[in-house]
Amino acid sequence: MVSGYTVLHGYEEFKKDIYGLTKIDLNAYKEKQMKRRIDTLIGKNNVSSYKEYVELLKKDKEKFEQFVNFLTINVSEFYRNPEQWEYLDKEIFPELIKRFGKNLKVWSAACSTGDEPYSLVMALSKHIPINQIRIMATDIDKQVLDKARMGLYNAKSIASVPSEFKRKYFTQIGSSYQISDTIKRQVDFKEHNLLKDTYPSGCNLIVCRNVLIYFTEEAKEDIYKKFNHALVKDGILFIGSTEQIMNYKELNFQRNQSFFFQKV
Repeated sequence: MVSGYTVLHGYEEFKKDIYGLTKIDLNAYKEKQMKRRIDTLIGKNNVSSYKEYVELLKKDKEKFEQFVNFLTINVSEFYRNPEQWEYLDKEIFPELIKRFGKNLKVWSAACSTGDEPYSLVMALSKHIPINQIRIMATDIDKQVLDKARMGLYNAKSIASVPSEFKRKYFTQIGSSYQISDTIKRQVDFKEHNLLKDTYPSGCNLIVCRNVLIYFTEEAKEDIYKKFNHALVKDGILFIGSTEQIMNYKELNFQRNQSFFFQKV
């Protein structure tokens, strides 16, 4: 294991070296936790300093892959359930733009590692100039928000991304993929607890998918009510394929399509 002094002393320089080598900004991660994990990885590779580890990464492709893969764990998927994203593209977005204009207020709730809000930016870019798109993305977990801000994903995560966007907005780093700053700039990540915190207002679209299955029925109903209040009239709630809202009429929604509910 590397000595504590050497590791701590060289970490700032290490972050710069890694950015130069991979364009991965380690500042996006929670530092104490990330440093501890990297120290463990360095120890497993039997090197004595950050500088030595950087040299190892430069000359050993396998170790480079190991390091990049180390940063791409626990991710979800872009464009999960592609047929639903096609409906969003063909039906929902055009209707929302017709109704509310191009300055849509979109909230990706419980956004996890950022796959969903980044997918929303790409999907919306077919309808709205990319610099006009703003996505508010929230999650309770600071670690996954750090991951989301990093924007580094494995091949499985981006498998359903349309090929035009894959070519345009992802750069391969080893066997992983870094999403471009063009997409990142359009998303604002914030910590938010769906059960406790105040909800935003005036939303045109709320996307919250495959999350509420982990909540009690009482909590789900409370959250759906809050989502309804957070939406403008005729705004849309997009839920996951593992979920259903049985009492949507009582909650002031009408079903637009299987997983899309409109505020009435």
